[in-house]
Amino acid sequence: MALVFTVGSHAAPNGKAVPAAASRAEAGQPPAAAREPHPEIREAIASLRHAKEHLEHAGHDFGGHRVEAIRATDVAIHQLEECLRYDKD
Repeated sequence: MALVFTVGSHAAPNGKAVPAAASRAEAGQPPAAAREPHPEIREAIASLRHAKEHLEHAGHDFGGHRVEAIRATDVAIHQLEECLRYDKD
């Protein structure tokens, strides 16, 4: 799997090029350096925690898969937290 990031500039209304960071600031977005690192991973952790809580308080056992799903969710959360811990960005 390959990720492609492009860095460029956007044309301003007067025809002059505006650096991408400046156009983000104008759009109300923080500059790249100020953004939270890996927001998708952090959102995934939050979603997994929410799903785990739902499973823990569910009124049924999902065909016998509830306990294993909770264990797998714990493992996934742990692995994602380890990813963030070892991030060197």
